[in-house]
Amino acid sequence: MARLLEKKGLLVTPEQVSASLKATAQSFDLPFGEGKMVYNSRLAQEVGLWAQARGRAHQFQDAAFKAYFVDGRNLADKAVILDLVALAGLDVAQAEKIIALRSYADAVDRDWAKARELELVAAPTFFMKDRRLVGAKPYQVLEKMVAEVVGQVQGCL
Repeated sequence: MARLLEKKGLLVTPEQVSASLKATAQSFDLPFGEGKMVYNSRLAQEVGLWAQARGRAHQFQDAAFKAYFVDGRNLADKAVILDLVALAGLDVAQAEKIIALRSYADAVDRDWAKARELELVAAPTFFMKDRRLVGAKPYQVLEKMVAEVVGQVQGCL
């Protein structure tokens, strides 16, 4: 993980990232494991877009979150992804075809290009007017940003 952070130009240690993620998860009462490895989630992203097209994005994302952040499973492993597909109530045979053909690779490339254009560094990121709110935050923080932006807009009317 240290090499990944260095490559991204982030001046934090893997331990700091892990501690921050764990604290955020705890603040939302979410389960969170020890997470000793970072895996390439590209294939899971592609299958996630397929799940979204099938109306099962939430189920797939929940299963992927638990698999990686709680159980420490490798999201680059096709067998793990197919387990997640089944947990999400999707057709495993169809998912195998989607994976083999890399049917959603271009869509993920477009998503990543848009993320670079917007200079996204974390998910979620909320944009309103000239503001951005980065990372999982309590509802009240998002509500405050919305109220402030709405106040600015109303003040211009």
